[in-house]
Amino acid sequence: MTIHPPLPTLLSPTDPAPVEWINRNSASPVLLVCEHAGRAIPEALAGLGLPEGAIDDHIGWDIGAMAVARRIAEHLGAPLVAQRYSRLVIDCNRPPLSLAAIPEASDGLPVPRNVSISPEQSMARVRDIFDPFAAAVVDSFSRAPRRLAISIHSFTKVMRDTGERPWHAGFLARQELDTSRRFIDHIAQAAPHLVLALNQPYQVEDETDWFIPTQCEARDIRHSLVEIRNDLIRSPETQDLWAEYLTGAIRAILQAD
Repeated sequence: MTIHPPLPTLLSPTDPAPVEWINRNSASPVLLVCEHAGRAIPEALAGLGLPEGAIDDHIGWDIGAMAVARRIAEHLGAPLVAQRYSRLVIDCNRPPLSLAAIPEASDGLPVPRNVSISPEQSMARVRDIFDPFAAAVVDSFSRAPRRLAISIHSFTKVMRDTGERPWHAGFLARQELDTSRRFIDHIAQAAPHLVLALNQPYQVEDETDWFIPTQCEARDIRHSLVEIRNDLIRSPETQDLWAEYLTGAIRAILQAD
């Protein structure tokens, strides 16, 4: 029998738990997730070697996304599974063994503690952060029949390599596009000044996405990954507004089926 050495310890007793649950035992037909909700970094990673303040920018987390998701969960009484650690530690909407899961740079900024890490160090991040989040999502699907799964994200208005993005929000899907189109139609009626798009500023791919391919498409459940431009959800007032837009659309989608 081959005895493998234990993986290196990543999380300390003082590090936060990776998953935050809201309305864990809710039987709502809606499941909400927020993969990039937090910007925590394990003590052992010493700030990832980033410049001071970099983790607070869009590269470190999805600004405003958790606040919007929390408000939607409150409006609907729906379960919300959120990830507390920064997407730069491990991106929990990426296949955990993909190169994109632990990026060596983000929007042109190097992430020193992600460069040339060992397979054992990578697997420690998967074990301690990604796996608990994935297990929580699977558990939430098993607790009650869900008819609709929504992932809440935000994006930056300007990227160094692509320039300015003209959209206020995007709704992402691949096989099941009807739900995203319904989101766009409903919100456009409430706020016709908004520029809303299908599959912008990103597209869903097996190589770069985890939640929709492995959890939603595999279950043949209605779904959408919502991307809101982060300058539009930086204040409590605008977070409330976007939560109302999305909650109204979710209710309309459920009522129409």
